[in-house]
Amino acid sequence: MREIKAGDITAAVEALCIRAATVLTDDMRQALDRAYEREVSPAGRAALKDICDNFRCAGAENLPICQDTGMTVIFARLGQEVHITGGDFTQAVNEGVRRGYTGGCLRKSVVSDPFRRVNTGDNTPAVIHLSLVPGDELRLTVAPKGFGSENKSAMKMFLPSAPQSAFEDFIVDVARQAGGNPCPPMVLGVGIGGTVEKAALMAKEALTMPIDAEAQDGFYGEMEDRVLERINALGIGPQGFGGTVTALKVRILAAPCHIAGTPCVVNMGCHATRHASAVL
Repeated sequence: MREIKAGDITAAVEALCIRAATVLTDDMRQALDRAYEREVSPAGRAALKDICDNFRCAGAENLPICQDTGMTVIFARLGQEVHITGGDFTQAVNEGVRRGYTGGCLRKSVVSDPFRRVNTGDNTPAVIHLSLVPGDELRLTVAPKGFGSENKSAMKMFLPSAPQSAFEDFIVDVARQAGGNPCPPMVLGVGIGGTVEKAALMAKEALTMPIDAEAQDGFYGEMEDRVLERINALGIGPQGFGGTVTALKVRILAAPCHIAGTPCVVNMGCHATRHASAVL
């Protein structure tokens, strides 16, 4: 049995909150650079140049990539051979978020209740997804989720008779209706199958995967490519100014589902789809 101190979890989350908010992952930076090279619209190219200049400046100056530093979503994969000592896991994570957002001068965007909207003042509580896995490590992924893109996410329940094309039409229509509001070029995480909450979780987790990672399998890889091509044909373009690069990636995760229906969730990510990971 391996021991991990709660204080070490707090320190890791604190650092990850700041890093995720200020430094885009290499795959996202490269995808945006490639998007700039292939965009044909002058207005779209100008928008992408500003986006690329912005993420470089943010990383160099340790400043947030976007003023919306998001609601903190954390994926924690806890090895079953790990014992956490010196404190409560959830409290340790939230203390890390508190320190990261306060010490890192990041915008605090969380209110304590959906209707009595009083800001908590430190961006807590985080949304924590904890899974138990084999091994003796704890892998933490911090994904700040801005709500310009989150607000354009959507869910639909399909009958078992629905053809694959209906799912593809739905994903494309979500992007069409979103327009320029989620700050494109977008990254679309899609969860298909399971139950409603399972599909939503897969869609969110899809946004934390490397943009150049292989698809779940060849079938879904082809589906991702078709949907991406259709979304980019919409002409929405970078920041909604028109162009050929409306989305950088469509990532689909699928799971077994009930014989009577299939949920499909699209979780929308903006051009600053941010996340940072560490292993303890």
